[in-house]
Amino acid sequence: MTAITVSTAISTGRVELVNVRQRSLLVAKWRVLWVLALFALIAGSALLRIVYLGLFEGAPPTFAGLLPDRGDIVDRNGVPLARAFPAYALWYNPKVLGDGPPLVKSPAEVAAALVRIFPDEDVEALTARLAAGKPGYLRRRILPEDANRIHALGEPALEFPRENERFYPQGSMAAHVLGFVDAEGHGQVGMEQVYDRHLRDPATRGTPSVLSIDARVQGALEDELSRGMQLSNAKGAAGVILDVDSGEVLALASLPSFNPNLIDNAGSGNIFNRVTNEVYELGSVIKPITVASAIDAGVVTDLAKRWPAGPLHVGKFTIHDHENFGASLNVPEALIHSSNIVTAQVGDQLGGVRLKAAMERLGFNERPHIELPARGFPLWHKGEWPRLTTMTVSFGHGIALTPLHLACAYAALVNGGVWHPATLEKVAPGHVAPGRRVWTASTSARMRQLLRLIVSDGTGRKANAPGFRIGGKTGSAEKPGAGGYRKNALITTFAAAFPMDHPRYVVIATLDEPQGTQATSGQRTAAWNAAPVVGRVVPRIGPLLGVMPDAARDIDISDLRPLVGNGEGE
Repeated sequence: MTAITVSTAISTGRVELVNVRQRSLLVAKWRVLWVLALFALIAGSALLRIVYLGLFEGAPPTFAGLLPDRGDIVDRNGVPLARAFPAYALWYNPKVLGDGPPLVKSPAEVAAALVRIFPDEDVEALTARLAAGKPGYLRRRILPEDANRIHALGEPALEFPRENERFYPQGSMAAHVLGFVDAEGHGQVGMEQVYDRHLRDPATRGTPSVLSIDARVQGALEDELSRGMQLSNAKGAAGVILDVDSGEVLALASLPSFNPNLIDNAGSGNIFNRVTNEVYELGSVIKPITVASAIDAGVVTDLAKRWPAGPLHVGKFTIHDHENFGASLNVPEALIHSSNIVTAQVGDQLGGVRLKAAMERLGFNERPHIELPARGFPLWHKGEWPRLTTMTVSFGHGIALTPLHLACAYAALVNGGVWHPATLEKVAPGHVAPGRRVWTASTSARMRQLLRLIVSDGTGRKANAPGFRIGGKTGSAEKPGAGGYRKNALITTFAAAFPMDHPRYVVIATLDEPQGTQATSGQRTAAWNAAPVVGRVVPRIGPLLGVMPDAARDIDISDLRPLVGNGEGE
């Protein structure tokens, strides 16, 4: 072989070797690219699936375990009112040791040891439960340190599984608004029941449910109602604070209350809600509603007109006042003295058809409009009202309503004449539920003057907190009994709004069977017990709600003052 031939062969071999290497590198690169593309496709598919689940099917199962077992409920400012948290329970599992004895020690010894940890348990009852050998809860909630002490007993049959519990950080505050959660994890009675599905749904339970309640205002209302009960030895109380323009409930209290953290213990009998579920004949707080309807209908056009104030005979019945106010009264005097006689005449001239129609526009013929499940149905004459019925309803007898009905009516009375349904859900600006007109704006303006006059010159003077321009009306009604009305059992109410030069909030305070005590100068009427509650509440809540006391401001009632004297009465 020549030199040229050898050189050519060597060169050809090198070229072929280079080509093989290049092809191998090219294949490797393509394989890497395919692997990267495959990983990118998998990651993209997973990302798209997560986005799809988040947008259309709620929280992905991967994240559901990170959510609370039940959503939080908070007040309008984000203060927690109900929360879920993990806790221990005490479970008896007698089969854990197989077919042998369920316990290492005797049931009596184990029961005695458990009672040393939980002194409120009954040793005999606990011994019987352990001896019966049936699995079940011994306690639904125990502390971690208690779980450690039980573990130290060395009894395998005593287990303490982790469970989610409902906790109410504010204790009994707003209990009738919140309700409670039963042993099966379902909400009962209050907003826990209303929001039950929302609070348990993984798609929504991560977002707190926001109420219209203001925890600060709620606390002040409960505190002053409780004080009013104690000062008058009343058996119960109810109160509500309402935004007059939106219908939002800032506070709702029924006393005595209960602790939703301890619902199985004493206090569960107080679950009944006096504000939304109990109907009362509320008495003279209805009189401004009658007067407003009469002004609106043109029945009352001259407030200076005198009306006879002597006993009013209607068939076999006689309508009278609690004291003699003279031969005649005008409408402003009738309101500040709380005259049944004059108000009955106003209602009589207005007529049952028009008075009933006004009350129907206020929702007095249906259950109160609010989210709570427990809502009482009003009691009144459903057919055409006879003359006597019209006259008695005009001053607050012959019709039974909840305090919430009254709160919504007074909101319409002072806000320009528009009724709005009450709500326990925080209302976003511009999303107020549509209302319905009950009275003209001019009638509402006149009623603001008259309500302010009652507090400055009449039966509501003990509610007159300086600078807050409160207006309102007292009402003291005898409770019905088996043999008729019980003269010694009263429902006393003060229905108020503030500030009357630009009303923003309604405040209702009701006491059930207050007694004449030293603190109330021996008096049992609303002027002496319910009105002072409002007079103490408003200065506490006003600054919290942006209403500061201002002695230089007030609604102008100079045209009414010359028409009235000094007011006494309820």
